[in-house]
Amino acid sequence: MRRNSNLIDVFLQPGEHFVGDANYRIRTLLGSCVSITLWHPERKIGAMSHFLLSSRTPVDEISRELDGRYAEESLRLMLQELTRLHVAPTECEGKIFGGGNMFPGQTRAAPRNIGQINGESARALLRMHRIRVVSESLFGIGHRQVFFDISNGEVWARQIKPAENVLLNLGESV
Repeated sequence: MRRNSNLIDVFLQPGEHFVGDANYRIRTLLGSCVSITLWHPERKIGAMSHFLLSSRTPVDEISRELDGRYAEESLRLMLQELTRLHVAPTECEGKIFGGGNMFPGQTRAAPRNIGQINGESARALLRMHRIRVVSESLFGIGHRQVFFDISNGEVWARQIKPAENVLLNLGESV
């Protein structure tokens, strides 16, 4: 990843999103959470989310305010801000990251883990909004570091296995 030291660095916590211009680089850490990035190539405006769950539970639906912790609402928040900036979401390039399995050694009755559900939700939402997905780095084991440089639309993602797997691999010969 080419580093531009003039960029303003923004770090997203879970449940947050950011929309900005070519002056910004957005970064986050993802486990089972997922980030969607949207980038308008001509306008050099981009958005990035960091959502925790695909949707609200019935108990959570009491609040009427949009909440960035949930996939659909997080995307809706980004689309609202892009629209205010006169950016048509269908002209943006979409990328999806995260959805890692943070506890691979634990067996569960459910056929899919939270990360898989989150990643599949992101895909479905972008398809529903007719936003073209140009790249994704989803699923697998461990967490990801993600950097989005809005000035050129590049997203860099590095997947890191859980520490226990790294320790197990130290004894193996290559």
